[in-house]
Amino acid sequence: MNKIGVIFDLDGVIVDTAKYHYLAWKELAKELGFEFTENHNELLKGVSRVRSLDILLNIGKVHLSEGKKQAYLESKNKDYLNYITKMGPEEILPGAKTILDTLDNLNIQYVLGSASKNAPLILKQVGLFDRFSGIVDGNSVSKAKPDPEVFLIGSKILELPPKNCVVFEDAIAGIEAANKINMISVGIGNKKILNKANYNFNNLTEVPENFFEKLL
Repeated sequence: MNKIGVIFDLDGVIVDTAKYHYLAWKELAKELGFEFTENHNELLKGVSRVRSLDILLNIGKVHLSEGKKQAYLESKNKDYLNYITKMGPEEILPGAKTILDTLDNLNIQYVLGSASKNAPLILKQVGLFDRFSGIVDGNSVSKAKPDPEVFLIGSKILELPPKNCVVFEDAIAGIEAANKINMISVGIGNKKILNKANYNFNNLTEVPENFFEKLL
């Protein structure tokens, strides 16, 4: 392979905003009269906001009209935004800057591929916005992972065929999406959960220095 590009998921790979999603969903569940646990939160990884609400309501056995659902989605997002507007560079996960530096040195382009509609804001908050060649977020897609739409758009920005793209993901849905279009999938997190990935690392600090050169 003479040329590759990289697509990074955001949550759990570059930064950990999952904790803020969890706190916002937990607050919403409390308002609706049931408990939302960290185990429940695992079900929402890599899932769109609308689908996440449906999962949460199913957990609490709560039925709402579409109008009420929309109001709660807006309320949840407001709570979440209150958290992320306080974020700073210290919230970048270990190894992320080193990986980006390595890619820059190798002249390998990288884009973001995230379900989050707040991805640009988060990258600006932590000081990484200008480093990415493009951002594909929840505002750019109509289908959530495991549909590969987000990664297909990413490959177009990189001007590369999917098979030349390397995807870093921490969610099963993201790995499935990458695998569907023959991208090189790298699971960041629990290997047992992300066992369908082509490569697995617990976090970005474990990615070998020559990882990308070997792919080339």
